[in-house]
Amino acid sequence: MIVILTALQVEHQAVLEHMTGTEVHRHAAGTLFDVGSLGCRPHRRVALGVTGPGALTAAALTERAFTEFSPSAMLFVGVAGGLRDWLEIGDVVVATKVYAYHGGRSEDDEFLARPRAWEASHALEQVARRLPRDDAWRFVGGESMVPHDETSDNVPSVHFEPVAAGDVLLNSKVSPLAQQIRGGYNDAIAIEMESSGFALAGHLSGKVPMLTVRGVSDMADGTKAATDREGGQRVAARNAAAFAVALAAALEEETGRQEERSSSVPSSIRTINKASGNARVGQQVGINLGGISTSQLGEHR
Repeated sequence: MIVILTALQVEHQAVLEHMTGTEVHRHAAGTLFDVGSLGCRPHRRVALGVTGPGALTAAALTERAFTEFSPSAMLFVGVAGGLRDWLEIGDVVVATKVYAYHGGRSEDDEFLARPRAWEASHALEQVARRLPRDDAWRFVGGESMVPHDETSDNVPSVHFEPVAAGDVLLNSKVSPLAQQIRGGYNDAIAIEMESSGFALAGHLSGKVPMLTVRGVSDMADGTKAATDREGGQRVAARNAAAFAVALAAALEEETGRQEERSSSVPSSIRTINKASGNARVGQQVGINLGGISTSQLGEHR
């Protein structure tokens, strides 16, 4: 089982388009997940959830999904604002590092950053880095993963770079937040609102591999409303979903490996000693791997 989380309905719908046989799974606390199979890999089971915007709900529902499904991997899929002029609307950013940029100390005349950061899962990143070769992620099992859209005829590029995440929607190149990101997190090429909570919950939950995949929907420069009207958000969500689904399809089934490992481990051995009459059983230490007959030991009374 692989868990895919999204924040917005447009992101959720973009992933859902790649799933078949979905059924609603209701968590005891009321959270709803769509559980089904990937259309390009019918044997690959996926649980899809929507968190809503922001790191706090993302963290809570990431923990909930982890506990509910015990997944072999978790992906957060959605849109982001681009922080580099060379990015194009619809480009895919795979987060090699997630910055939580809100931490810091505020002085009279300056803000002293105290960031937290989480590296991407090495195993997932390695698989993801192979997908852009020959645009393999765009075609899985002979199926096109990126539907044609009249607003974007260009092949989206895939970038493996850090992203910044916090509970503020950035839509300016010159605001104090924009300057803070540029000065303290200069290697981040995209900004979004959920991955810091997602990464923290994954870090606290255990060793489940986790990765963030984002599509560039605007350039965080004051033009977001216009870009959204032109379909940028939908294009970005569909491209990010296509890459994430191709990644999920490429992953090995962890359950199969676990079953293979467990089958090589001998089952536990129970030794039961019974005595009758005046016989008594003393301390037994070790494991008996062969048979013992009374003719070999003789009778003890």
